[in-house]
Amino acid sequence: MKQIMLDRYGQPEDGLRCAEVPDLGAPGAGEVVFDVLAFPINPADISFCRGTYRLRPELPATPGAECVGRVAAIGSGVTHVKPGDLVINLQRENWTQQRRVKGDDVIAVSDGIDIQQAAMLRINPATALLLLADVVPLKPGDWIIQNVANSAVGRLVIRLARPRGVKTVNVVRRESLFGELKALGGDVCVLDGPDLAAAVKAQTREAPIRLGLDAVSGRATARLSACLADGGVVCNYGSMTGEDPVMSRSTLISGGQSLVGFILGRALGTRSLPEIRAIYADLGQQVAKGNLSAPVEMVYPIEDIKEAVAHAQRGERSGKILVGPNGPV
Repeated sequence: MKQIMLDRYGQPEDGLRCAEVPDLGAPGAGEVVFDVLAFPINPADISFCRGTYRLRPELPATPGAECVGRVAAIGSGVTHVKPGDLVINLQRENWTQQRRVKGDDVIAVSDGIDIQQAAMLRINPATALLLLADVVPLKPGDWIIQNVANSAVGRLVIRLARPRGVKTVNVVRRESLFGELKALGGDVCVLDGPDLAAAVKAQTREAPIRLGLDAVSGRATARLSACLADGGVVCNYGSMTGEDPVMSRSTLISGGQSLVGFILGRALGTRSLPEIRAIYADLGQQVAKGNLSAPVEMVYPIEDIKEAVAHAQRGERSGKILVGPNGPV
């Protein structure tokens, strides 16, 4: 079977290759074997290939934080999935044609779900949901602000906040995105820059903003913080700049603001397996109904992994880059 191997850290397309590896064989007791139907190329995957991610295993290694697959076989003792079921995988190393994992690591998703959207179910929808649920106790009428609002997570935050009655200020770098984000349900769209706080106050009529979601870091964190009310919380969950988040001492001390971090694994780690399955069951149903989705720009075959990761690193894409290891999806 084909599996992507990373031989050296650095520029991702230079260190990756599509290798032929032995077939996995039958599952053992408590195991599941599934065919990988599609996987996305996420920013964390690119960081992993560069060697800048929090996980840096010995090489060669296989990247891949998420995927969707179809169960090929189950071992004894596995009862929650059966051959033919669509599943997502809670473990990594998914840039391959087939996986063998512990049964508890796979979660069944509805057959009515779009395969491309299911491939992106594990990380971004859950991240958006728990950013809204875990950081600050939000109630209808509350305002939040987020940068990178046009990202997959940012779009999902808008869609999930709207039915909760939570209003969103969406910070982007291109005015051409305003119409698209407002059509998704965004309440306010503003351009990032030195006058961000003034622009936000004007657009929201100085409504207090309790939560800022930051995936840029560097000075962008301080600009987001300047938009928050006293006692507000900035939650950092990424760094497009590659820098550490920066906040002024006055906002921390005089303004009583706080800076916290978020990573999905830790948020899920506080929950039981039944609670995790319930989260994904709900999100999967919303995706299947079309309530939640993320745009896809292109799907590559696994043999073209170098071209796929190069494409995933281009700016101003219209959607996610996916790979179909076992044929078109």
